[in-house]
Amino acid sequence: MKPEVLGIIPARGGSKGVPLKNRRLVAGQPLIQYSIVAALRSKRLTNVVVSTDDPAIGEIARACGVEVVERPTQLAEDDSLVIDAVRHVVETLVANDRAKPQAIVLLQPTAPLRTSQDIDNAIGLFFDKGFNPVCSVSRCEDNHPARMCRLHETGVLVSLMPELASLRHQDLPPVYHRNGALYVFGQRELAAGHIIVPNMTPYVMDSQQSLNIDTEFDLLVLDRVLSL
Repeated sequence: MKPEVLGIIPARGGSKGVPLKNRRLVAGQPLIQYSIVAALRSKRLTNVVVSTDDPAIGEIARACGVEVVERPTQLAEDDSLVIDAVRHVVETLVANDRAKPQAIVLLQPTAPLRTSQDIDNAIGLFFDKGFNPVCSVSRCEDNHPARMCRLHETGVLVSLMPELASLRHQDLPPVYHRNGALYVFGQRELAAGHIIVPNMTPYVMDSQQSLNIDTEFDLLVLDRVLSL
């Protein structure tokens, strides 16, 4: 029997950095629509739900053919935790005998270049690794921590990794950055209230797929990329 895998797209209406970010048009489509389409094309997600407090986002989601769970205001503040919104979705579905997922896939709408194949591959890793949580990452290139410094109280730069600071780029050990595109986890993590846990299984994505929308400039870059 095919395992039940629930995809959740959390999309608040508010955003300080980029106002109305999740429903801004990018190459003619609302930003959230890219994640919805990727989720619907997945062969391993058995259900897709958008969690939002914004009626306009809800309309976009329903028009795309996915279910909407209305998020309470107290779970949609700037300091609200995503895990609480995820719990709310699962509890709502379970209470109505709608779902009892073996795996939950969190798909941030701010990572629109993640594909349905990425989703399916990450779900496969979750089950292949004995239900160990999975997170997507991309390899650090020029932003390797060996190139980073902190500012000392005396005003000089101090390397974060002095033992590697002088190495050539090609000689640096590989380091990976969580890109926020997707997380796969189970009921154990949900009960504990943690999506990010120690010893997660990495799903490596290309750095060009890992664009995360945090600024207006990111939106301009994405619009250009998707308009080509």
